[in-house]
Amino acid sequence: MATPRATARTPGRRLQAETKRAAILDAAEALFVSDGYELTSVDAISARAGVSKRTVYDHFGDKQTLFRGVLGRANDAVVATVRKAIDEELVDDRDIRDALLGFTQRVTTGMFPTSDYATFRRLSSQAPVAPRLPEAARDQPERMMEERFAKFAADGKLQLTDPRRAMQHFVALTMRLVLDVTDEDPTAGKPEILAILTDGVDVFLRAYRGT
Repeated sequence: MATPRATARTPGRRLQAETKRAAILDAAEALFVSDGYELTSVDAISARAGVSKRTVYDHFGDKQTLFRGVLGRANDAVVATVRKAIDEELVDDRDIRDALLGFTQRVTTGMFPTSDYATFRRLSSQAPVAPRLPEAARDQPERMMEERFAKFAADGKLQLTDPRRAMQHFVALTMRLVLDVTDEDPTAGKPEILAILTDGVDVFLRAYRGT
């Protein structure tokens, strides 16, 4: 198996290498999304990226590592969006119901329709045929939410003993249900989505709201 090659580079050569690496990732992403992991060849990726097959192997070593690089980049975009939504919506001085509704609306209407998230879902759905990211990377958005729920509990805004289970209940009642509905009916509009989120947040708070 080929291994990525590391060599000392001048700033100009580093920029050239970074440009080629980005082109390879872009080409691989497009092909992995359109054709799937199994049907995408390194030859096709190199041709689309406009680089030699040797260059692809120099940067990534093999197709598995390249796929993980593409999936990792998509995952990073999702993590960054969720982190920003948590930091800006799930804030300490906000009513807990308003905060939870604001967060779910931000994610479902701001992130779900984006091409970054569509790419992430398409790539993730190719497991177990395609490689997966390490569990720590896959679970990062959930862990961030879990930490914020634990803080809400410490502040008396939620009553819970297991922040992870509470987070799982919250996601299932709100954002995952929206995904299920919109996957089945892509024409589902914002009022329907908002109704799902409102009902889910209210059900969650009846179980977990602090006194």
